Amino acid sequence: MNMPPMPHIGVLPAGPLGTIADVSGVTVGHCMIDRGAIQTGVTAIRPHRGDPYRQKVPAAASVINGFGKSIGLVQVEELGVLETPIALSNTFGVAAVAQAQIRAAIANNPQVGREWPTVNPLVFECNDGYLNDIQALAVEESHYVHALDTASSAFARGSVGAGRGMSSFDLKGGIGSASRVASVAGNAFTLGALVLANFGRLPMLTIDGIPVGRELARRRAAAATAVKPEQGSIIMIVATDAPLDARQLRRLSMRAAAGLARTGSVYGHGSGDIALAFSTAWTVASEADFNAPPPLLNDARLDPLFQACADSVEQAIVDALWSATTVTGRDAHTRFSLHEAVPDLDQLLKRHTT
Repeated sequence: MNMPPMPHIGVLPAGPLGTIADVSGVTVGHCMIDRGAIQTGVTAIRPHRGDPYRQKVPAAASVINGFGKSIGLVQVEELGVLETPIALSNTFGVAAVAQAQIRAAIANNPQVGREWPTVNPLVFECNDGYLNDIQALAVEESHYVHALDTASSAFARGSVGAGRGMSSFDLKGGIGSASRVASVAGNAFTLGALVLANFGRLPMLTIDGIPVGRELARRRAAAATAVKPEQGSIIMIVATDAPLDARQLRRLSMRAAAGLARTGSVYGHGSGDIALAFSTAWTVASEADFNAPPPLLNDARLDPLFQACADSVEQAIVDALWSATTVTGRDAHTRFSLHEAVPDLDQLLKRHTT
């Protein structure tokens, strides 16, 4: 099926790859489990190619709605750094992935938990139980290892990795990514976003301001969908090469909510909506007596990055829908891709923009 070109959100330009990997050093890997009723996986995001335990990066998170079972957020809030790659999986896979992160840190640094402090695993989750037999506890430590080993600047999006079993707007969701380049005080900084999209009800879906979901719901005579509660979740990972500290990164992460809202989300009661932002501009050495950050941007100069964050997150959600393929899983449950559900999507978008 020929897919129409994806709309470009906002006015800021994208980086050359149009993904979070436009932030130098950031790589992404997947491990997908596609086995009948088991439709799930793991996605790993590396902030750089070094050891994140010994070369930590500044980070902060915003919990927009806390209906989630992530691990590691408390220490990120307290210390403002990452100690492991960021892992994404399904709700019941969190423990296995965290165990894998701990084993990897010990293998690289045998003093962890002995002469040195313990490690803070960081795992985010969404519930893929509609398509995936989540009770099978199919995610194992080896799946995280595979995802990490395959991390690259060129990575797939859509129904892959942790996104394999995810749904968005009663369609197929999953992994999406985008980037924007912002000019701040005469310097060009890159910001990239990666989302695990598993949220929303069909009538809510808005693409670049166009109420695509209402049109599709009307065609399906699916008015009842509008009153069903939103019980999905989204994880939004934001990376930038701008020199920011943890306090500023928390402010940046909060702007992911603006991009999320533009797609139609109202952060429903049963939705776990979490954003984490990190900077690759500097690292915090675990063994140093002093850690001096580079000159940081003045808070009054952050607006272009706030705009880049909102636009990148919105674009990444659209990218997840654009990239996803139809998946059938548990009990023959099926989520159709956006393009199968709306074969005249190109014409629909044009009607609203001309």
